[in-house]
Amino acid sequence: MDIKVSGRKVALNDSLRGYVEEKIGNALKVFDVQPMTCDVVLRVDKNPSNPDRKYVEVTVFVRDSVVRVVTSDANMNAAIDEAADKVSRQLRKYKTKVIDRRQRRGRAAAEAEAAQAAASAAEDLGGLIEGDEDDDEELVREKLIELTPMTEEEALVQTDLLGHDFYVFENAATGLVNVIYRRENGGYGIIKPKIEEMDD
Repeated sequence: MDIKVSGRKVALNDSLRGYVEEKIGNALKVFDVQPMTCDVVLRVDKNPSNPDRKYVEVTVFVRDSVVRVVTSDANMNAAIDEAADKVSRQLRKYKTKVIDRRQRRGRAAAEAEAAQAAASAAEDLGGLIEGDEDDDEELVREKLIELTPMTEEEALVQTDLLGHDFYVFENAATGLVNVIYRRENGGYGIIKPKIEEMDD
């Protein structure tokens, strides 16, 4: 299993790297499919209210989809354990929602590049929301993504797998850009452009 481990403001020694590879590696074994690669980032964020918070970000690239989880704890090993559990659950969900459905209904249209770009864009948005008040009205990054035609149902599955609040995609039925988003009071919504019909 190809697991890439990196650290941000974390002393990444052999012991910690080995612990990540063991825990995350075991979690990935619940769904033995190729190709599958995994990126794990261990980090400590500057947060005055909780300076000792440790974060673990796990991104699994499996076939044409991306499964991503983020966990945090005061203890890095505990955060790794929680991330491994979440990855295991998400991969089972992926198998149920994507692989089994694909076998019954044909190939799903999601691509890893578009999903990874959407995940990165969502992460940037999260950074804007959580940033300093001085940065609220500042555009700090532009992200270009490749849109892949897919059904609304496939986009909803990809949103759930990524664990983000929104997902941008090209609606296969209309060819237009749509946005799936998680509603605050539960469920999902979809944003579609209004197209005015031209008179003949």
